[in-house]
Amino acid sequence: MMPLTLANSDEEYVIIKIGGNPEVKRHLENLGFVAGGSVSVVNVVDGNLIVNVKETRVAISREMAQKIMI
Repeated sequence: MMPLTLANSDEEYVIIKIGGNPEVKRHLENLGFVAGGSVSVVNVVDGNLIVNVKETRVAISREMAQKIMI
């Protein structure tokens, strides 16, 4: 298990768990980050990540990506 920030680009991963306080978890779940779902990193820009989740591209900060365990 590792944070999403350590993922290789263009490889698909399964989300194992979402960390953080309940508000952060809820926000990430609303964006489509749920345990058991798949995610892949498209690009990294200044430490922030652009990812594919549920067939949608989403930009998230490095801090948020640290809370997503794959």
